[in-house]
Formats: sequence, structure tokens, C-alpha cells
Amino acid sequence: VQLVEVGGGLVQAGGSLRLSCAASGFTFDEYSIGWFRQAPGKEYEGIECIRNSVGSTNYADSVQGRFTISSDNAENTVYLQMNNLKPGDTAVYYCAARFSGYCSSQMDEYDYWGQGTQVTVSS
Repeated sequence: VQLVEVGGGLVQAGGSLRLSCAASGFTFDEYSIGWFRQAPGKEYEGIECIRNSVGSTNYADSVQGRFTISSDNAENTVYLQMNNLKPGDTAVYYCAARFSGYCSSQMDEYDYWGQGTQVTVSS
């Protein structure tokens, strides 16, 4: 099982980025896929999660209305579209897969993690 995130980078406040999480070694229908982030000096924060048979769940009020999770089953890829980015969104973003159970905001309930991708938002 492997998860690879791409799409991070440096963007000005108000800009957009789309992160991708490409999975191999399993099929999305069997897993919940979550996006987390860790800002410097802060704890991990659950952002969004999707499970194809159920739908998506938002866990962070600070991104609601700005971030959207989606999936492409044919490509075995989950996306995080991030619009109207703010300096407070600066963090390393991770995707994670949870085999048993539905979506969760708790990182220790996930089984596999990607390596992370840095998102930096300048003011």
C-alpha cells in the first residue's frame, strides 16, 4: 500500500491549489481517505475525509466552504481542492487511508500515510 501526495507549493493569499493523493496497492472502495495537515509547532489537524460508499465529511471549520475533497475511482486518486488560501493554511498536508470503519478525524485511526506535501501561503 502506498500513498503519494503531490500539488503543494508556494501561493499568495487568496490563491488556489489542488492536492492529489494517488493510491496503489488497494482500491478506494475498501478505504476511507482523509486529509490532515500539520502547521509548524502545532498538532495534526483532520480536514476532510471521503469514503465512496458514504460521501465526504469536513472536520475543520476553518476550511469549510474553501476546501473540497473529491475522488476519481478510475485513477485511484483523491483530491483536495483548496481555494481562497490564507497564511493560516500553511502546513504540511498528508493523506491517509483507513481500512476499517468510516471516516474519522483522529489520525491514530488511519492505517497508511503518505509522505506529505508542503503548502505555504504568503500574505
